[in-house]
Amino acid sequence: MMLPFLIIISAALAIAGAGAQDSAIWLHYVCKPLTTLLIFWLAYRASNFTPPYRTAILTGIVLSLFGDIFLMLPVTLLKSGFLLGLGSFLCAHLCFLRALTSDTRWFSRPLIFLMVGLLGAFNLSVLWLGLAADLRIPVVVYVACLLCMTSQAISRHLSLQTTASKLAMCGGVIFMLSDTLLAYNQFYTPLPQASLLILATYYAALSQLARSVNIA
Repeated sequence: MMLPFLIIISAALAIAGAGAQDSAIWLHYVCKPLTTLLIFWLAYRASNFTPPYRTAILTGIVLSLFGDIFLMLPVTLLKSGFLLGLGSFLCAHLCFLRALTSDTRWFSRPLIFLMVGLLGAFNLSVLWLGLAADLRIPVVVYVACLLCMTSQAISRHLSLQTTASKLAMCGGVIFMLSDTLLAYNQFYTPLPQASLLILATYYAALSQLARSVNIA
């Protein structure tokens, strides 16, 4: 019962420290990865699990932790942090996709993939002019992987209709929302309360995926 409370507190501190220009930035540097570690523990301590689903989800959360670190470091400290973070989350989504296809056929509901793909294509068309030329291919590859993961999460729940599959579906959909907010904030126009919106949805997404292991 204590762990969800700790996750909420750590996430709130990470959000509070985001964008700070003084010593408060250390709240963000410490609590952002700490929150992801706590979410990892939420999945790791599961007493009921179905390998390889659990292993793939845990690996995806660890890769997300690396992505957290790469993306939060200032450019002055790590010039290629964005690309490294993008690559880490790309690999994380591949792991989540592996989990979501471990017990359900891939691409079982093409209409879901089409609908989610059209939404992703629309977002890319809006963001395209704001993307630097050297980021366009990496971003397209990442978005394609994210859309596949989200589509598979929805398709899987429609097939299994379990509480665990519903949690995983929510995780996939919220992850897409979080990344969409991040992309619009970075490449289109600054969003009000961007840190709150992006990090809150990100941690909610990871938590749902972790909880899907707990009751799988």
